[in-house]
Amino acid sequence: MDYRILLREENEAVRERLELSLDRIRSIKEEDARLPYGLYFKRTAGFLGMIRELLTARGIGEKELPESWEKLSLEEFSDWNHRLYEDILPENYGESFANPDYAADCLGKEFGPLLSFLYTELRGCIVYAFEMRLEYIAILCETFLEVYNLFTQAWEEENETPREQAVRDALYWYVSDYVDLHLPWRIREGLDPALSFAADIIMDSDLTDLRYLYQYGEYVSDSERRLAAFMASLPEETIEKMAHTYTEGYRRGFEVMGRDLSKKKTVVVEYQLGFERMIRRAVEQFRSLGLEPVCYRAAVESLNRRSNGKRGYYGTSANRQYDYDHRYDSALYMGNAFKERKLSILKTAYEEYKDLAAMCAGPAVVETFGEEEFEPVNKKTAFSLNDHQQELTLSYATASRQIVNQYMPGDETSFTIIAFPRPEIGPDFEEIFKETIRINTLDYDTYQKIQQTLIDALDQAEYVRITGREGNETDLTVHLHTLNDPSRETNFENCVSDVNIPLGEVFTSPVLEGTKGLLHVKEVYVREYLFKDLRLEFEDGRVTEFSCRNFDSGKELVKQVILNGHSWLPLGEFAIGTNTAAYAMAKKYNIGSKLPILIAEKTGPHFAVGDTCYSFAEDSPMYNPDGKEVIARDNEISLLRKEDMSRAYFSCHTDITIPYNELGDITAVKADGSEILLIQAGQFVLPGTEELNRAL
Repeated sequence: MDYRILLREENEAVRERLELSLDRIRSIKEEDARLPYGLYFKRTAGFLGMIRELLTARGIGEKELPESWEKLSLEEFSDWNHRLYEDILPENYGESFANPDYAADCLGKEFGPLLSFLYTELRGCIVYAFEMRLEYIAILCETFLEVYNLFTQAWEEENETPREQAVRDALYWYVSDYVDLHLPWRIREGLDPALSFAADIIMDSDLTDLRYLYQYGEYVSDSERRLAAFMASLPEETIEKMAHTYTEGYRRGFEVMGRDLSKKKTVVVEYQLGFERMIRRAVEQFRSLGLEPVCYRAAVESLNRRSNGKRGYYGTSANRQYDYDHRYDSALYMGNAFKERKLSILKTAYEEYKDLAAMCAGPAVVETFGEEEFEPVNKKTAFSLNDHQQELTLSYATASRQIVNQYMPGDETSFTIIAFPRPEIGPDFEEIFKETIRINTLDYDTYQKIQQTLIDALDQAEYVRITGREGNETDLTVHLHTLNDPSRETNFENCVSDVNIPLGEVFTSPVLEGTKGLLHVKEVYVREYLFKDLRLEFEDGRVTEFSCRNFDSGKELVKQVILNGHSWLPLGEFAIGTNTAAYAMAKKYNIGSKLPILIAEKTGPHFAVGDTCYSFAEDSPMYNPDGKEVIARDNEISLLRKEDMSRAYFSCHTDITIPYNELGDITAVKADGSEILLIQAGQFVLPGTEELNRAL
């Protein structure tokens, strides 16, 4: 069924309600500006007037896009896009009501953050208009009018502003009342291939005509235009190779984990705008595996937005500071009652869509890297979670993951992730892109053999010691599980090119007791933030102290981004990366700090804080190509699931890599104290692994 037809009945039911709201909003522009906060309401009414214009241009209520819209030139589409996002672009953000500092200056500290929240929610109307989700727009318009009426009524009756609590309550109930609309849709759009808005753009557009980029409603920057044009210029065999690496990694992941892909019917395709030519070919390949694509947009409403990064499909952020300012807008409404209501609706939604959930094979993700360094400004006017709200948020994350696992068991699904550079990476973009393709397709058998040599040595060890050099102060001891039958058991997984592309690591879940010391990295890029002099101290496998040097509130940002809001996390993974070719590429083009963790983790030893790699699938046997079972799937924390699931998981897994040039030695230490040297002064010295040094 065509996406617009699917929504037509729902849209017809709400059309009159929306028209009445938009008519009333249009009149606000002509009302007396002396009303307190009149500038805010007039400007916001103007923005909603532009949404009405957009709905008309895109043919509200029609089965197909009108011919007049489809005939717009590239320049006209670009003008539309600029108008819609102009207000929050960095050069204009200083005088935008989406900026909590500006809102507080103009509207006061009492109402500024509240009305900035409302304006940010209203900006979601842009993508709702492109998707013709009229009910969402009607709800937002009605909420805007409700708040406007609170101010006009208070002014007309008492020449005063309304009570701050009355405005806060109106916004709280907007979110709370419509959780049962927003959250089920969010679940459905991540499971149902019939919601084909993005898939239709991918499969039906002329991808050599860059006008297609403007059909999503996302902000389109020069980066998307350059990337899409570059993709259009690549020969078909290159596109085929990129797509096959991506889809074959996905298929092989199921094979390696012993899971039956034939039972699944859908795959969740996540990507960034500009990659559509590769994604189209990948969709065709997935269909040959019996999988239909599901493409969902990165959330725009605070209820579903992620505080750390985006998931789904999306374009370049119009303003990363804007995203940062509103990452904790949930502080407006998060409380015990709201958390329980949201969990209840989440459970009901998955029950409603349980058949779709059972058919979903999991995500296939295309990441990008190369964005310019971003140092956020922490604003006191922006919403932030208090300690209780932080606990509730983390508790919700854990409980929601358990619900999801009931309907999409972790031992029945898989995933794959691959990454490519963005044009912002610099003048060598095209060369780096081609080199990345090469790295993503390194020889499977060669690395499998070398990595098995490392594993055979590591399996003799009681613990591993890792040290730094060249100013890196790392000195860390990682304790390993005891192998009862070394002929049949192993501690390390031999990871080649399946779920994590590119290949190149061996990893384990350490024993926490006895794991201790300092992890120090001079520079590491984590979730769009470049951390300098990052330091994590461990005792019995738990982070006890943490800091970084380059942010004014470095300790707080480490807690937010790396520890995912927790005050401590266990060491969930220890790995040795073997992809020296990726390291050589980073060194050649001086892009080491811009590599995504997906690639960076293969360029040296890395350590993940949070859950193990086997979370929610610990009881499913995992075997290496040599037939040995990987028994290190648990640690002392994850084992608590057998007593209390809420204590076993943290809903995060954050990797941190020491690059070879900062790496000293990696030594496997046996129970009798004898040592096997694996890496010395950043060079592989274990016999059988020396070939890896050729790229260093």
